[in-house]
Amino acid sequence: MLQPGVLTLAATPIGNPLDASVRLQRALAAADLIAAEDTRRLARLARDLEVELRAKIISYHEHNEAERTELLLAALREGRRVLVVTDAGMPVVSDPGFQAVRAAVETGLPITVIPGPSAVLTALAASGIAPDRFTFEGFPPRREGRLRSLLESLAQEPRTMVFFESPRRTAATLAAMAEVLGEERPAAVARELTKTHEEVVRGSLAELAAWADEHEVLGEIVLVISGAQPTTARPEDLVDAVLQRAATGERLKDAAKEAARGHGGISARELYDLSLRRRAADGS
Repeated sequence: MLQPGVLTLAATPIGNPLDASVRLQRALAAADLIAAEDTRRLARLARDLEVELRAKIISYHEHNEAERTELLLAALREGRRVLVVTDAGMPVVSDPGFQAVRAAVETGLPITVIPGPSAVLTALAASGIAPDRFTFEGFPPRREGRLRSLLESLAQEPRTMVFFESPRRTAATLAAMAEVLGEERPAAVARELTKTHEEVVRGSLAELAAWADEHEVLGEIVLVISGAQPTTARPEDLVDAVLQRAATGERLKDAAKEAARGHGGISARELYDLSLRRRAADGS
């Protein structure tokens, strides 16, 4: 049962409504105020769960989160039962809710969470990729330059990486990942998790990029990417490869960056400095 004056964040099903917890059903029925990312989806979920909503329902999404947070705080101060839900999964995690949590913390109002379905953990469990240590990266940048910059910063990340992605951008993102992180990097594409057409496609980044390019990718997408494997190579071992690339006209700095890619623990800057010194010593 919801407690009055307590901000409650509740996870909702990511696809199959039968995954809804008993606590969620009771919270929906008992709430005085429900802040929903999409009020129409909330109404459909309530119908699926055969729950009668008696609460006042307001929309609560990225475009009005700051403004509506004040309404939530006012209701909490009045001792009302306030519930925050999103379209699917847990509020706050790549979804609205963080501003409400931060505001409640700052004003000393209590917070509780009703746990439940998670697209991140569901995809990770089904991926076949090491789940012991992982990082959630949310939605990658849409712009190509920013996407590449992010991927370059993650090229040596040893933990498994989990991303959300739009179906229409999945092919381009996988292609960029294959180019920056390495074509042979193990990965998985999970789509429509817990729904009728659930599918998990596993393979190398190159294979998945080709698959996405050949198929119409539909539904909610989660990408699971294996972390970088440690290497025993030393920077000195890669200097010749850098100089060979530079001899074809490639900038030395770019050649060092490309040679360092895929070798965990080797700094592109250190490799560049070594190559610069070697080239100076050789008089070339």
